[in-house]
Amino acid sequence: MQPKFIVAALTLALGLTHAVPGLAAGEVTAKAGKRVPAQGAAQSSEDVLARSVFQALVGEFALQRGDIRFGLDAWNDLARRTRDPKVIERAVEVAGFARQYDQALELAKLWQEVEPDSAKAQQAQSSLLVMANRLDDLAPQLAKLIADDQPNVAANLMQLNRMLARQPDKKAVQQLVDRIAAAYDSLPEAHFAMSQAAANAGDPARAQSEAEKALLQRPDWEAAALVRAQLQVRLSAAQAIDGLQVFVERYPAAQDARLMLARLLITEKRYSEARGHFDRLLKEAPDSPEVIYPVAMLALQQGDVATGRQQLERLLQTAFPDKSAVHFFLGQLDEEQAKPDAALAHYRQVTAGDQYLTARSRAAQILRQQGKIEEAREFLHNAGVTPTEKVQFLLAEAQLLREAGRESDALALLESALQRQPDNLELLYETALLAERQGKPEVLEKRIKRLLELKPDHAHGLNALGYSWADRNIHLAEAEVMLVKAVRLAPEDPFIMDSMGWVLFRQGKLDEALQTLERAYAIKADPEIAAHLGEVLWRLGRKDEARRLLKEAVSRNPESDVLAAAIKKLLP
Repeated sequence: MQPKFIVAALTLALGLTHAVPGLAAGEVTAKAGKRVPAQGAAQSSEDVLARSVFQALVGEFALQRGDIRFGLDAWNDLARRTRDPKVIERAVEVAGFARQYDQALELAKLWQEVEPDSAKAQQAQSSLLVMANRLDDLAPQLAKLIADDQPNVAANLMQLNRMLARQPDKKAVQQLVDRIAAAYDSLPEAHFAMSQAAANAGDPARAQSEAEKALLQRPDWEAAALVRAQLQVRLSAAQAIDGLQVFVERYPAAQDARLMLARLLITEKRYSEARGHFDRLLKEAPDSPEVIYPVAMLALQQGDVATGRQQLERLLQTAFPDKSAVHFFLGQLDEEQAKPDAALAHYRQVTAGDQYLTARSRAAQILRQQGKIEEAREFLHNAGVTPTEKVQFLLAEAQLLREAGRESDALALLESALQRQPDNLELLYETALLAERQGKPEVLEKRIKRLLELKPDHAHGLNALGYSWADRNIHLAEAEVMLVKAVRLAPEDPFIMDSMGWVLFRQGKLDEALQTLERAYAIKADPEIAAHLGEVLWRLGRKDEARRLLKEAVSRNPESDVLAAAIKKLLP
């Protein structure tokens, strides 16, 4: 743009097409009301205009170059000299952007002097008082703005908390809202505003009281019913449910309240009642993702696979944002129904989200089961963005190789990764376990000891080394110390309990071992725990119990090598 066009544009934008009132030195007002140069005045109207436009240009160019201080000074001076409303408005904007709130407020005051009836000037001052955190000064200003806008009082009251949302002192905000809204006690919106402010200030009792008052004045107000329920649920979900049930019975068309009620019923495991509300919502809003998704999840939770699948497939046709989650659940359903190709197709479409890692791993497992081990590995190689994700997919690849009977390749893969990340806890742990499976306990010791140097309270690392020593019947005292610590870190872990029971058995503490292993087996009927428990029972002379336990375990886990070894040892 040529300079003359810039000047013209700014002139039009700033309203400076005529001599600026009260600007030129020596200007006076004639009786006829027209501005005329005083005797001896050195400047013409054109000079004044040119000077003003030039100063505006200087200010704008300074702002474009990032010289906020110079640009602000230029606009501030121009605003005070011209007293032109558009110039003052721009100066207020620049001062606010520069966070020079005191200066901006002075300019806003000047703006109101020039245009006393300007709602825009008053609003600018209110906004600046909010940004400057001057809530005491803001109260009368906001009160006047609301009072002067009678047709929109209710809407303005509803905007109060949003306007003050960034204020850190929530108690001060509550006092301000109370001060303004109290004048409109007959309006439900006033009580709603006071309820929101009280909730934000950590005053739930007052918040609930004001929400109740809003509902008394406007019984069918769904927003107030939702706020009341949100407050009630903090103390009692049952109370919130009762209140919402009464509300939706009186106002059946209140879809948001019914949706919240249905979700609360799910949290309380009242699935049948929730299903009834969701079914009704589905009839009223058949294309709403907010309704379809919970209906699908609830159906699956109740074992209604047909409805769950139908709703998930329907969800794919809507604007539901998390399509990856939908494909994941459909993939699971297909996998459970022995449809590997269909499951694989869905898993491939999981591209993000919480299910991404699991979906990729399941897809790779399907490919492995189909004999496509290299394709499965490639599928995992191409996944993952963050370093954490890449490690997880590497571990999944190692698992594929192990399950394919290629344990040496799996160990080589992990060892190679460990060379690049020697202190990665997951790689240290998994490499240690895989090495022991291949008869390399010295590698396990080295890796786990390094792991425990990096993280002494790694419960599974303590368990791995403690169990390895116990199983080899060495360093039993040290193993017990490690496993006691592991149990303290994870007291409900059945596998750590099993290791503890096994080291006690090795030390000849049979009664303690029995008690520990029985507790572990009660938590998880794992074949390895069963084998250990059977051996302890056998050593205690309770051979019939041992036989019964082992035979039951074998019937549940017929391919367990651990159980087969135990039976061969104890039941020749």
